[in-house]
Amino acid sequence: MLLVEGFLCCTNVAVADKATFAGGCFWCMESDFEKVEGVTDVISGFTGGTVDNPTYEGDHTGHYEAVEITYDPDKVSYEQLLEYYWVSIDPFDAKGQFCDKGHSYLSAIFVANENERALAETSRKRVVSQFPGKTVVTPILDASTFYPIKGKESYHQDYYKNNPIRYKFYRYSCGRDQRLKEIWGDKARH
Repeated sequence: MLLVEGFLCCTNVAVADKATFAGGCFWCMESDFEKVEGVTDVISGFTGGTVDNPTYEGDHTGHYEAVEITYDPDKVSYEQLLEYYWVSIDPFDAKGQFCDKGHSYLSAIFVANENERALAETSRKRVVSQFPGKTVVTPILDASTFYPIKGKESYHQDYYKNNPIRYKFYRYSCGRDQRLKEIWGDKARH
């Protein structure tokens, strides 16, 4: 700590921000975002619903499978995360993502403040303009409580690392990468 003109100032404090995105299977979202330079942590969980303490096997009514991304804004910006997010999802699927259907698999951007909302809306408009004649269904929603996967369901966290063969089989058979390539071409870097 430093004393500067009567105020205590912190030095060497790590700066981190968070972003929350839903894009279908949280295993895949976690895997994709952990590859981004400047991302320091990705947690799988639920958000957007009204049920307290949702669980995967139990009640998660109204919640989205989502990831909470911790990132260093000096290395990657929120705008860059948004760009990466769009090429990680199918923004036209109103029933879910890829082979996973139902409310909990819908895509959504959860914003914590007006700055994030403005940036998310700008990025969404770019996607809309890129695909005339198609309807982008991914909403921008206010952030709400994020519930990390925990307890006996913790195996969902880092699933792609801990079960690489099963994960790769799931991802391939779900058609995620094939559909991303179809929509985004070479921008789909997964």
